[in-house]
Amino acid sequence: MNREKGSARAPLPPLPRKNSVLIQPQQAGQRLLDFVSQRFTYRSREEWQAELTANRFLLKHGPARAEDILAQGDLLVYLMPDLVEPSVASNYTVLYEDDDLLALDKPAPLPCHPGGRFFAHTLWALLKQNHDLAEPRFINRLDRETSGLVLVAKNKIAARRFQEEFAQRQVEKIYLVVVEGDFLDTPCTVAAIGWLGPDQTSPIRKKMRLYPEQKEAPPGAVVSSTAFRKLSGGGGGQLSLLEARPHTGRCHQIRASLLHLGFPVVGDKLYGVDEQIFLRFQEDRLSETDQARLRIPRQALHAASLRLKHPMSGRELEFAAPLPPLLKELLE
Repeated sequence: MNREKGSARAPLPPLPRKNSVLIQPQQAGQRLLDFVSQRFTYRSREEWQAELTANRFLLKHGPARAEDILAQGDLLVYLMPDLVEPSVASNYTVLYEDDDLLALDKPAPLPCHPGGRFFAHTLWALLKQNHDLAEPRFINRLDRETSGLVLVAKNKIAARRFQEEFAQRQVEKIYLVVVEGDFLDTPCTVAAIGWLGPDQTSPIRKKMRLYPEQKEAPPGAVVSSTAFRKLSGGGGGQLSLLEARPHTGRCHQIRASLLHLGFPVVGDKLYGVDEQIFLRFQEDRLSETDQARLRIPRQALHAASLRLKHPMSGRELEFAAPLPPLLKELLE
């Protein structure tokens, strides 16, 4: 299949930085400050209180207060302050396009969707600018520091049907990942099966952990299953290139599973050789020692292959994205 760089156009005026939420039945009755503090945890409760005091929230198109009680159907709008966003890699590649679907090879680092410090520097914003998509609908998403295949639906019907195919586990997904250590060299796959839930031993709230299948599932845990196979070694026997096939689609599934097996992903700040690196990264104070231990500035995880059926035409589709040069260099 021909690979074609996403077309560049003259820059559009900056996108307005705002985020909107339509209040659902289960969210009704909450105080506004309670709701945003619990749902959007990238800021503390005190920071959200300061944003409310600065009149950055609108409720039903009018000024909002911390003590306002939310009702079903209310539109809550957050007027995000202007800020300098971190630099990203914006050179995504279009692999396939039709009236319903875009298949892309996303570089790293590049967030798929706005969140935290990122808004204009996202794949979502680039797609709005370069492809005239009023609302890009991601069928699958990758972490900011994960590269590879991302599918985007161009309309609601296609998005729903593609997402149903993923939810019913009818999509074959293959990742390539470089890990620390000499992985088990066996013709059989190594399965990581268990419960994926919050890591109760970590100070990092969003960190997950794979609990072995024979143990009782912790609160909030979900079934997780991934098969790993060693493809090659590298780095003088210190690194391994693996193929990962997730049988379930859980957030952080591959990275948490590999840490459980004792082979953390190279460059992974959260599930890598030391979670304290993640805390220092959040505070923008990584040391030279930290960077040396990470080896590369991104996590060495790449979504390499997707096979599925086009839900509109019924045609079988298969997409492939080659391993990025930075990850190849790791193994040389």
